[in-house]
Amino acid sequence: MDPNEKFAEERRQRIEAFASDEVFRVLSRDWLEASMDRKYIYNFDWLGRPIIQYTQDMFAVQELIWKVRPDLIIETGIAHGGSLILSASLLTMLEYCEAAERGVVVDPRRPSRRVIGIDIDIRAHNRVAIEKHPLAGKISLIEGSSISDAVIEEVRKQAEAFRNVMVFLDSMHTHDHVLAELEAYSPLVSKGSYCVVFDTFVEDMPKGFFADRPWDVGNNPKTAVRQFLMGHPEFEVDTDMENKLLVTAVPGGFLKRTA
Repeated sequence: MDPNEKFAEERRQRIEAFASDEVFRVLSRDWLEASMDRKYIYNFDWLGRPIIQYTQDMFAVQELIWKVRPDLIIETGIAHGGSLILSASLLTMLEYCEAAERGVVVDPRRPSRRVIGIDIDIRAHNRVAIEKHPLAGKISLIEGSSISDAVIEEVRKQAEAFRNVMVFLDSMHTHDHVLAELEAYSPLVSKGSYCVVFDTFVEDMPKGFFADRPWDVGNNPKTAVRQFLMGHPEFEVDTDMENKLLVTAVPGGFLKRTA
């Protein structure tokens, strides 16, 4: 067997085994709970901007972007802008990699890949920092509720120019809000691409864990995903990604469009 194929097969078998390794899965869930309780997730930057994501999920995003090669990434929830910068940097690297594969130089005059960031409240200091960042030229900011008719229409209008679209949902984590986002933005996801629904792990935490938030067990992104999938057979959960990560804020939330 080719060494690369052998390595890939060993990895596949290992990830498959993780699915039934209950001891390892419990340890991972316990660490996730302990780390969330200590706000571990707030410790990191991406290219100078705070990014409120687990490093494992950042790796997952990188793998999905390389695999799908989207032209446009739509993100709900901006916070400090680190996730937008992550997406913009990965799309920039993707452009240069594809140019190298073709033996050409990236032409800055050609339409480029972009990121759309949506938030109901883009705080002034975050907007200034994002707009001053070297990758700001790849980012469009839209302020308003991600489920308002006006914002949805604006996003759809901007998305018309792009062929291959990926969506990340990471704003208000209540069931109704996430379900409304899924209904609004899932039609924009291209076949073979992903809609990643963050913070589905809320359903797996102890009830009342987020005492100062409106979401809880029974009312969160995972419950919204479950309801959404019942009416949308064109999407399925990518369990391989969840099994390889184990420590993730996105269990059951990597939704791949298959039709």
